[in-house]
Amino acid sequence: MASRAERIKTAAVKAAKTARKWADTAAREADRLLKEARKRVETEQRRRRLKAALRRTGKMLKAAGRAAIVAGVAAGIASARAERRARRVSRKKR
Repeated sequence: MASRAERIKTAAVKAAKTARKWADTAAREADRLLKEARKRVETEQRRRRLKAALRRTGKMLKAAGRAAIVAGVAAGIASARAERRARRVSRKKR
């Protein structure tokens, strides 16, 4: 039969091995959780960037729409002026 000191030493070694095994398991779990958290953060950042890009695109489209309306109105005014001038010139020639 082993002496008391040897039994304590064996129990201590066994406890240390068990603790190391659980520490490895905990480290793997922590790595997995960290990886998942990073993925979530990247997804949220990507979503935020996409929303910002869509907002910017919307603003540009609004501005382009306004510019198109203004250009259409200006073209209509210019056309009306040109028509009036043409009438005046044709009246003066008569």
